[in-house]
Amino acid sequence: MQPKKEQEQLGLAALYCRLSRDDGAEGDSNSVANQKRLLQKYAKENGLGNTRFYVDDGYTGTNFNRPSFQKMLEDIEMGYITAVIVKDMSRLGRDYLGVGYYTDTFFPEHNIRFIAVNDCVDSNDGENELAPFRNVMNEMYARDISRKVRSAHRIRGNSGEPLGQPPYGYQKDPLNKKRWIIDPEPAQVVRDIYRMCLEGKGNDTIARILQDNDILNCTAYWHEKGIGRGGKKTLPNPYRWKDSTISKILTQQEYCGDIINFKTYSKSFKDKTRRDNPEENWVIFKDVHEPIIDRDTFEQVQKKIVKKTKRRAPKPQNGEKSIFSDLLYCADCGHKLWYHINTINKNICYFSCSNYVKDYRGTCPTRHYVRADAIEQVVKLELRRLAQFLQDDELQFANLLESKTNQEIAAERKQIEGELQKAIMRTETVSRLYKKAFEKNAEGLLSDEGFLQVTHEYDEEQLALKTKIPQLRERITESERRSANKDKFIAAIRRFMQMDKLTAPLLRELIDRIEVYETEGVGKNRTQKIVIHYRFVGYIDIPEAPLTEHYVAETRQGVAVEYIPA
Repeated sequence: MQPKKEQEQLGLAALYCRLSRDDGAEGDSNSVANQKRLLQKYAKENGLGNTRFYVDDGYTGTNFNRPSFQKMLEDIEMGYITAVIVKDMSRLGRDYLGVGYYTDTFFPEHNIRFIAVNDCVDSNDGENELAPFRNVMNEMYARDISRKVRSAHRIRGNSGEPLGQPPYGYQKDPLNKKRWIIDPEPAQVVRDIYRMCLEGKGNDTIARILQDNDILNCTAYWHEKGIGRGGKKTLPNPYRWKDSTISKILTQQEYCGDIINFKTYSKSFKDKTRRDNPEENWVIFKDVHEPIIDRDTFEQVQKKIVKKTKRRAPKPQNGEKSIFSDLLYCADCGHKLWYHINTINKNICYFSCSNYVKDYRGTCPTRHYVRADAIEQVVKLELRRLAQFLQDDELQFANLLESKTNQEIAAERKQIEGELQKAIMRTETVSRLYKKAFEKNAEGLLSDEGFLQVTHEYDEEQLALKTKIPQLRERITESERRSANKDKFIAAIRRFMQMDKLTAPLLRELIDRIEVYETEGVGKNRTQKIVIHYRFVGYIDIPEAPLTEHYVAETRQGVAVEYIPA
């Protein structure tokens, strides 16, 4: 028997509405509000009282990867929906192959009645001979709009008008938005970056110097000045510079006063992915705006960059990573620990926090250094203690796992469901913001340029949310499966008991993550806490066992590890 909530959802008529920026040019009749009124009226007049709206505001019809459309498909597959109603065929989409798939294959396979009100299409009346032609016409419309936009884009680019946003160090002229002028504060930072490069400093060193001098990075600076350029609104460290950012600044010819258009392209109006354009297809206009860097300095830097050799971290002789790679995490900041080999003594391998403030300009105050051979010895000893517990009292061990599993599942499910609800609410919020931006643009309160910038940010966020929501739902499902996995965990421990050494596959069968704390004390009183979180069951607090003495193990490199069980 189905739950009451699911029973109430069965038999829904999905009222699907879509509006894109291009559709807005057709007039007010296509507005979401008008679509809703039309569909609600039709459903009521035709006895389809149990309805639910699915709205994609600001999404192109050439791509079916729309959040509400995808949610509607999920509900169809769950059996909640029995009918789909749209204003006309173009609201479903403007890709005739995609529309044809849903109307001719997907909907019939799921016993869905499909209705396009203004096109007089109702699947209950049999096949509509004109529907395929309408789909083709809708795609031709989308193709024509794209062609016109591309043509206008090409004309602007070939006339010397900058097609992209001004790089860090420039801003748009308030009197002429098509012209760039120098932004004094970041321009000086750019000059400093070029100067330091010529002095022989590497990108990483330059980044560290900027951070040490509390220089806001590009994104943080734009946010502080109220310049909409995308990126996260809240940054963990607004003064953290990446060496990739330094590299980009050092190779941008625009700082010489030039405009370079058509650096990227998309393959077709259906493909929104931007790809790097070969340099021979670039269109370059020299000395268009005031330079920040003189051309001679720029050329010197380019020659210096070409001569540089990329430093690579040394690899083990066998070319493999540590078996503990991707398993170790900083207990304080949650970032992964990275694997290193000492450049002087290649026999010494170790891990350290990837977010350490001094090494990587992160936010973690301490390195969380741990020798690779030491962590191996500790994990071996802890697994032996776990195996001994299993061997001594298998029933108690199984009961402990079952109790632990149930507790973990309840806590994890609550946390994930909270995240899921927040993501769903944010999706709805972004849709409303998109609609407001569209209305402001239509009323002349928001420029076309501003509208494109804002909606681009909303598109990116919606795409991220669309990816995140299914992942969270899968995590809920996965947490429910964990209760049945304690037998797998016990089997993996038994395999460990039969093996002489640790292997990467076995570690990943047994362990989900290992948290490494910062060392405490000095000299012989120096201690470091290690917490192992096992797969399926999390952290296990093992009862008192025969292995209560302190263990001292000599590591491969002569480092004594005193192991004190928790």
